[in-house]
Amino acid sequence: MAGPDQLLKSRLHAACLAYVQERIEACQAAINAAQESANSETKSSAGDKYETGRAMAQNERDRNKVQLHQAQQLQGELQRILPELPCDTVRSGALVHTSMGQFYISISAGKLIVEGRDYFTVSAAAPVAAALAGKRAGEQAMFNGKSVQVLSVQ
Repeated sequence: MAGPDQLLKSRLHAACLAYVQERIEACQAAINAAQESANSETKSSAGDKYETGRAMAQNERDRNKVQLHQAQQLQGELQRILPELPCDTVRSGALVHTSMGQFYISISAGKLIVEGRDYFTVSAAAPVAAALAGKRAGEQAMFNGKSVQVLSVQ
């Protein structure tokens, strides 16, 4: 049976998945809107205007496809993390309580509020996660010239 810490990690993980899903849906909607815009452009006597409108819609569609691909990569990263597994060192999938805040090492989704508390979701490659990597509860790390105490790792 999962303890309260594992349930919290699962909720944080679910919040990260919801964040990524929202990004994916927003990108898909923007791609569809750009496609509709391109399709609705009509030939006019000002042919350059028509071509410019279509090119702008194509650029918008391409930009959103890149963002969609990035969001899908984040989704893949999250799917490789098993939040139910306990962690005793700071690594991907760890929930880390430090003297400077609480971090869920997963993807860079920024600050999420879960159960009324602020958590910072960062990727394992983020500078703060890299500084804390491999640390255990009770250990210290240096980050931005400051000492950071690791209070707990789950």
